[in-house]
Amino acid sequence: MKLVIINYGAGNIKSIQFAFKRLGVDAVLSNDIAEIKAADKIIFPGVGEASSAMKMLKESGLDTIIPTLKQPVLGICLGMQLMCNSSEEGNTKGLGIFNVAVKRFANDVKVPQMGWNVISDLKSDLFKTIKDKEFMYLVHSYYAEKCDEMIAKTDYQVEYASALQKDNFYGVQFHPEKSGIEGSKILENFLNL
Repeated sequence: MKLVIINYGAGNIKSIQFAFKRLGVDAVLSNDIAEIKAADKIIFPGVGEASSAMKMLKESGLDTIIPTLKQPVLGICLGMQLMCNSSEEGNTKGLGIFNVAVKRFANDVKVPQMGWNVISDLKSDLFKTIKDKEFMYLVHSYYAEKCDEMIAKTDYQVEYASALQKDNFYGVQFHPEKSGIEGSKILENFLNL
């Protein structure tokens, strides 16, 4: 299996690579469009700020390629947010894969949300064998609103979409690579899609 992690300069990619290595898969880091298109599965990571990450995607031409991919794609954290229509962070226009806006948490909660929280209302083979209300590790100040494409939700001041799916595109707000055994199972489920 050829697994490619999109390398566009925004992401803590090493921890994702190590997580897949533990599952026996060597993930290739690449920003090469031909290599990305030829992959069996794709990880779209992201850590950092939405508008500068989107600028890096545009500079490499990946902003037009990612929405056209036909194989399973998993966006993690900022990667998922960039797959949405827009983000309040830097007033950023997203890739428009998921028909939802990304908002900032209000100031009456600690921002960023950092640490463990539960995911519930799980729908999708991505969560096969994962129990409802399982804890996952999150670090974020912005969230995708609840929408039709929501396949998991989390409550932090508001209920929001902690996972999304549309066709071959999946997104998780939490970090499966930092979420212990259950997070590892989610990555394994993605490999088995």
